[in-house]
Amino acid sequence: MDLRSLARLRPAPTRYRRTASALIGLTTAAALTALPAGARAAEPQAADGPLLSYVVNTGAGHDAALTAEAQIARAGGTVVHAYEQIGVVVAHSANPAFAATLRATHLFDSVGATRTAPLTPALETDPVSLGAQEAERASDAAPAGAEPLEPLQWDIRTIGADRAQAVNPGSRSVLVGVVDTGVDDTHPDLAPNFDAADSVNCVSGAPDTTAGAWRPTTGAPGYYHGTHVAGTIAAARNGLGVTGVAPGVRVAAIKVSEPTGSFFYPEAVVCGFVWAGEHHVDVTNNSYYIDPWYFNCLEDSDQKAIVQSVRRAAAYATGRGTLNVAAAGNERWDLSRTIDDATSPDDGTAVTRTVNPHACLDLPAALPDVVTVSATGAKNLKSSYSNFGRNVIDVTAPGGDRTAYQPPQAPATSGGILSTMPGGGYAYLNGTSMASPHVAGVAALLKSTHPGASPHVIAGLLEREADPVACPAPYDINSDGTADAVCEGTASYNGFYGHGMVDAYRAVTG
Repeated sequence: MDLRSLARLRPAPTRYRRTASALIGLTTAAALTALPAGARAAEPQAADGPLLSYVVNTGAGHDAALTAEAQIARAGGTVVHAYEQIGVVVAHSANPAFAATLRATHLFDSVGATRTAPLTPALETDPVSLGAQEAERASDAAPAGAEPLEPLQWDIRTIGADRAQAVNPGSRSVLVGVVDTGVDDTHPDLAPNFDAADSVNCVSGAPDTTAGAWRPTTGAPGYYHGTHVAGTIAAARNGLGVTGVAPGVRVAAIKVSEPTGSFFYPEAVVCGFVWAGEHHVDVTNNSYYIDPWYFNCLEDSDQKAIVQSVRRAAAYATGRGTLNVAAAGNERWDLSRTIDDATSPDDGTAVTRTVNPHACLDLPAALPDVVTVSATGAKNLKSSYSNFGRNVIDVTAPGGDRTAYQPPQAPATSGGILSTMPGGGYAYLNGTSMASPHVAGVAALLKSTHPGASPHVIAGLLEREADPVACPAPYDINSDGTADAVCEGTASYNGFYGHGMVDAYRAVTG
């Protein structure tokens, strides 16, 4: 559920249930498909529990999907969508024994519930809106050719994106998918670069291409998040407001968060990654972790199924040319060491677990071939909230921090990241959520410069062209005389900054 900004969302104790009207079946005939020799058909099961969502991991292909649907139906479930290309079937069931029944058939690699008890989360803090007087002062200070609010975007200058855009603002052939809460494509800074044809709503676990379905659910917790991320990546240079890192590329919305709250469940993310792979998305930005478990441990049957389904989907996207970029998180954790996690499950009653992040995975950031991003503030120090970890962080980028900790140089006034908001406005947010889209934007510039490069090559260029940042000694972000975290590694690679700060100018000139 973590939107990976300091505008954190946390669950409130209000429970809700899904309705059967949300279910989408395949064909009725599929449920009658004969089972493989030796397979045992499960007896139909009664529905006497809460309606939950499941992932069923099976073999790839049409026949395997039909077999899965037959077993799902007999176990008291309904298929939402079958991703035959990766062998993942999303199903709903109110049968408390649904997963155990399917596991007992020994036909599937894994079966697991993707949630515990659905909750409606409450917003803890709000974004800081841009004041009219601040906007006017920024506009007066903007040099010729700059966007009116660009003087407030210290982050753009930090990574050299302002200089990069003078060389190459990005190619229209490059597409970045914003896997998030939805994007307000009517925002004047986003409309010129928005790709509606490749946008989708994946919330149910099945792709919904209804016009506008990709837009945020106004009023839902964190609904603004995806619009803010999209602006950092590709807000147009049109003389109206802010600029994105790559204002010449296109963005598509891949909405994966629940409409009643900012939960990012596995089935929605599976849909999002498969969609990205099939729609020629060059880069995805993933500023969230997959609910309800911050860390998914393989010894747990449900969490193992979640890991398998999401890993398959992400690998599918990578194999079809998509580079996936993800935020590292905002808990101040050292992800290279054992952690006491008291946040999960975040849609039910959380329990404290001691986890090894190398064995219990933070999805999608911990997946293979995903670029994992930490956050820095205006003084180029690790942001006070940012997770870190040697051999975990790949690169770093501006995510903002408290202005008191890391004030920017004038004329910028806030230590936060300024970007677009639904309804045509602008606001500051802080978080690794805000750092990740800077990296996605630089990746888009690299893809514009090297159109034939694979995701692995682009990831390598991000690291190789990054500006190394050495460990601070000590790291005392609040100046109280006590080190707040320990950075391990060398100047060229360490747990705070990975290979260093991404460099947009080098991406278009290197």
